[in-house]
Amino acid sequence: MRIVFMGTPDFAVPALVALHEAGHEIACVYTQPPSRSGRGKKLRPSPVQAKAEELGFKVRHPKSLRSEEARSEFAALGADVAVVAAYGLILPQAVLDAPTHGCLNIHASILPRWRGAAPIHRAIMAGDEETGVTIMQMEAGLDTGPMRHILRTPIDAKTTGELFEELGNMGAEAMVEVLANLDAFPPVVQDDAEATDAAKIDKAEARIDWARPAGELVRHVAGLAPFPGAWFELGDERVKLLLAQEAKGSGKPGEVLDAELTIACGEGAIRPLKLQRAGKPAMSREDYLRGRPVEAGTVLK
Repeated sequence: MRIVFMGTPDFAVPALVALHEAGHEIACVYTQPPSRSGRGKKLRPSPVQAKAEELGFKVRHPKSLRSEEARSEFAALGADVAVVAAYGLILPQAVLDAPTHGCLNIHASILPRWRGAAPIHRAIMAGDEETGVTIMQMEAGLDTGPMRHILRTPIDAKTTGELFEELGNMGAEAMVEVLANLDAFPPVVQDDAEATDAAKIDKAEARIDWARPAGELVRHVAGLAPFPGAWFELGDERVKLLLAQEAKGSGKPGEVLDAELTIACGEGAIRPLKLQRAGKPAMSREDYLRGRPVEAGTVLK
C-alpha cells in the first residue's frame, strides 16, 4: 500500500520500520516539529523524524493540519491509508477522509478501556491485569472509532517504560497484519458504556501521597516510571521513586521504619528498589543508601 505515516515518539518507530520492511510504500512521514532540549537548547528532531530521515523518507512537521494548504498537501499524496501512532495532532475530518481506506491508529490499550492521552500509565495505576494494542479506524471522536484488531499482554509488575517499548513492538506487528489483508479485519463498533478516560498525567499526580495503601503506591510508582516519575521530598531534596515493592511494617505515613528504607504507608509499607536524586542517574536502593543513609524515624514528605 501507499502509506502516509504519522507519529512522533519512540513508541511509533517500530511501526514505521515494520511497514517499510513489509514492502509498503511510505509516501511521506508526518511528525511533531523539532523541540529544544539538552544543553544549549538545540533543536532536536522527534524519534520518528530521525528514523524517517535515516530511511530516506520525505518528512513534514506542520504545527497544525487545519489550514486549507495543509489539508491539500496531505490529500495530494494520494495515500491508500494513513497509519497514525502517537502523532500528537488532531486530524480534521478532511484529513481522516483523504486516504482511500481512511486513517488507522495504533492505540496502546484494549479499547474501549482507556481512551485518551495516557492509556499505559492509567492501566498500571488502576491495577489492570492486562493491556494491549488496538488497531482502530479513526473518526472525529477521541479514540472512539471502530476496532479492527487487538493484541493483548499481561501487565504483571511492568513499568510504563517497559510497556511503552513492548506495546510499540506489538502495535507494529498488529498493523502489519491488518494491512496485509484489510478484509480479514472488519471494523467492530466500540461499546461506549465500557469506555474509561485515560486523562493526561497531571504534574500534581506525581507527588507521592504516603497516606495511600502500599499496593496502590507500588502501582502508582510503576505507572509513572520513568516518566514523569513519582517523587517525594527528603529534607530539602526532591527524590524520584522509580520502582518499589510492598514490605512488612506499619507506622505514620511517610515514616522510614528501618535502615533498609522501608516506608510506612496509609496501609502497610513499601520498600524502594530504584531511586533517582535530582540531576543524578537512577540507582538501586543499596547504592542510594550507601551515598546517603536515611535514619529510621525520618518522615518523608
